[in-house]
Amino acid sequence: MAKKDAKKDHVSETPATQLLKAHQVAFTEHPYDYLAHGGAQHSAQVLGLDPFMVVKTLVMQDQDARPLLVLMHGNRKVSTKNLARQIGAKSVEPCQPEVAQRHSGYLVGGTSPFGTRNAMPVYIEESILGLPNIVINGGRRGYLVGMDPQVCVALLGAKSVQCALTE
Repeated sequence: MAKKDAKKDHVSETPATQLLKAHQVAFTEHPYDYLAHGGAQHSAQVLGLDPFMVVKTLVMQDQDARPLLVLMHGNRKVSTKNLARQIGAKSVEPCQPEVAQRHSGYLVGGTSPFGTRNAMPVYIEESILGLPNIVINGGRRGYLVGMDPQVCVALLGAKSVQCALTE
């Protein structure tokens, strides 16, 4: 019986978890019941986590429609003006869901910064790097993985920015 319960919580591999395993990154798995448009706030609530430590992966684009990823606290918004200024772009805006999916290879709501279809620059809110641990999408709706936030810098080359707005 215990085996059956353990199997229920196991999530099949995603491109994100394959990449993490290939680089021997220690991570924890946090499956939950996905809610459309629930976002990081919903997953944090369901999993009993602080939404500040739940990191959302946002696919955005600059004025030339070049894609980029922004890693932001679950309970914060991105100041696109501040972000654009810090990365030397004229403007930054969120991608349309179908465009985001084309760039990342993930369904919106299941976007992980790890194992994306196309390589994109990654920007991480500076205060995330000060956390001891984060949970971030593992490449499927309803599936988060927990890890040290420094993995985002080491594996993705994430550049630190300050563009958080209180939600």
